Amino acid sequence: MSSPPDAAQVGGSAFALRRCPIGVEPAPGDRVLARVWAPVCRGVHLLVGPEERTVALDAEGDGYFSAMVEGVPVGSLYRFQLDDGPAFPDPASRFQPDGPEGPSQVVDASAFAWTDAGWAGCGLRGQVVYEMHIGTFTPEGTWAAAARELPSLAELGVTVLELMPVAEFPGRFGWGYDGVDLFAPTRLYGGPDDMRRFVDRAHALGLAVILDVVYNHLGPSGNFLSRFSPDYFTNRYKNEWGDALNFDGPNCGPVREFFRANAAFWVNEYHLDGLRLDATQQIFDRSTPHIIQEFGQAVRQAARGRGTLLIGENEPQLATMATPVEQGGCGLDALWNDDFHHTARVALTGRNEAYYTDYRGTPQELLSATKHGFLYQGQWYRWQGKRRGSPAYGLPRPAFVSFLQNHDQIANSGRGQRIHALTTPGRFRALTALTLLGPGTPMLFQGQEFAASAPFYYFADHEPDLAAKVETGRAEFLSQFPSLATPAMRAHLTRPQDAETFRHCKLDHTEREAHTEVWALHRDLLRLRREDPVFRAQGDGGLDGAVLAEEAFVLRFFGAKEGGAGDDRLLLVNLGRDLRLDILPEPLLAPPVGRDWTPLWSSEDPRYGGCGIAPLESSDGGWRLPGHAAVVLAATDIVPDQERGEGNGTSAQETHG
Repeated sequence: MSSPPDAAQVGGSAFALRRCPIGVEPAPGDRVLARVWAPVCRGVHLLVGPEERTVALDAEGDGYFSAMVEGVPVGSLYRFQLDDGPAFPDPASRFQPDGPEGPSQVVDASAFAWTDAGWAGCGLRGQVVYEMHIGTFTPEGTWAAAARELPSLAELGVTVLELMPVAEFPGRFGWGYDGVDLFAPTRLYGGPDDMRRFVDRAHALGLAVILDVVYNHLGPSGNFLSRFSPDYFTNRYKNEWGDALNFDGPNCGPVREFFRANAAFWVNEYHLDGLRLDATQQIFDRSTPHIIQEFGQAVRQAARGRGTLLIGENEPQLATMATPVEQGGCGLDALWNDDFHHTARVALTGRNEAYYTDYRGTPQELLSATKHGFLYQGQWYRWQGKRRGSPAYGLPRPAFVSFLQNHDQIANSGRGQRIHALTTPGRFRALTALTLLGPGTPMLFQGQEFAASAPFYYFADHEPDLAAKVETGRAEFLSQFPSLATPAMRAHLTRPQDAETFRHCKLDHTEREAHTEVWALHRDLLRLRREDPVFRAQGDGGLDGAVLAEEAFVLRFFGAKEGGAGDDRLLLVNLGRDLRLDILPEPLLAPPVGRDWTPLWSSEDPRYGGCGIAPLESSDGGWRLPGHAAVVLAATDIVPDQERGEGNGTSAQETHG
């Protein structure tokens, strides 16, 4: 993995060793290879160092300018001067030590001493994703501090770290979705090698790392791409957050090349294992192949045989995003399953305002989301007044990323409250079991594993005029929730631009010890998912479910093919009061031939803060499901009466407790 990527043969043989098609890259002998696309310019100069030594670039044609420049050691600061006008940072800058408005810095990516040569990457199956924001993951908010906490995540059972965007953005803090220098990890968390050390440490612990990238817009402040060419953007489409990117209009070729190169760059220079694509519905491209398909191809080519993982966010729930390229899709590995989150949240909180309107949180919805992924696959969606989704029956179950919370949904609670604070402990434990044992790919949001007390607000440090507009826009967005639109609640909304808003979101990892029951719950469930052959198979042996009562349901996981027939598991979930089942007219509750059900796990175990659980099956054959609980039963062989020394009718469940 330490070898350089395939060279981009551009601008003649002098540029044969370029890693990216544009930008300033070091060459032997304190030289740099400089190349930029600026078709609106007659000439471009490289300004080097504090004295801004001026070097003219040569025009290649097609809007490109390039040169081999002497006397520019690694670490030098530079800018590009367009014609005889102002100078701007490099559009492909590798680092902005003074932020988006300052000069770019020459970085030598090949100088880092990686230790992950044996790392094979990761695929989709068997993964447990952990979404994290480096600036709030620790009190320090740095790569080095975050790396110190990674052994605990590996012990927990996490396998993939999904980093919220780290591309350079303006201000002292932010979520990262307003990035403007897409090749430069923000100076707020450390330098480029600090990020590399974080990834190297993660790989040493068996943790893959993928990055949330924003290829649908750029931030409103510090974005200078249009100064180099207005063709980076287009007005042919309406984008929710600003100007849409030009992936299919006039002069789109260099734009597509820029973003393809960025997708490969994070794999080449930071050894990342893949990407999470933000809001793919706002990536507009009517050409063939679709640019999202090309992102995936760029990532996999850069990985050079290592396993990669590409996850998409797609609000309209278009299954084609995760359909293989050879079947006409975009080839992503997985998609966030908002439907699972929405119905689970309604089940947990009882609230279905705004975009939760079309969900009831019923057992049937939870079953369908677990079995089929998306709930809306082309039906009418009342909240939007149109059909939503497309058929997803061909997608494998691991292709749906299931979660109870993420950065958006916590912040959209108005007061930044995490889901455990909005429901009962029993319901939280029960649906945590459904999420972590279900056949989808589970995802946790930072701190969820120990019921962190820190909220997660929306925060963004913009210049005063823009900050005021963002604050107003945020309040207007939340007003879709009638409960948040009241004067009393609006008075409690935090201001995104306040430093205290950001500070309150920082995790306190000592809460792992204070909240040991929640930590144990997640650790044990992830161990069961990893070590139990039936749960590990993610539904390959078959999966079915049935509603048992108004708030109770059962999921049956049939034995994996390698596990043999009858090696089944039942997951019983009851979100209501204690349920007595005196009659059992549901075939899924019947044990396999020659076997009986034995308790394997319960969310009401005292280790998790539960209140204990009595035997499910009573002497008269009826079942009693505890309220606000989840129970796992395993099919085990019936012990012959003569071996037990007991009379007829004694069940395996009674024998084993």
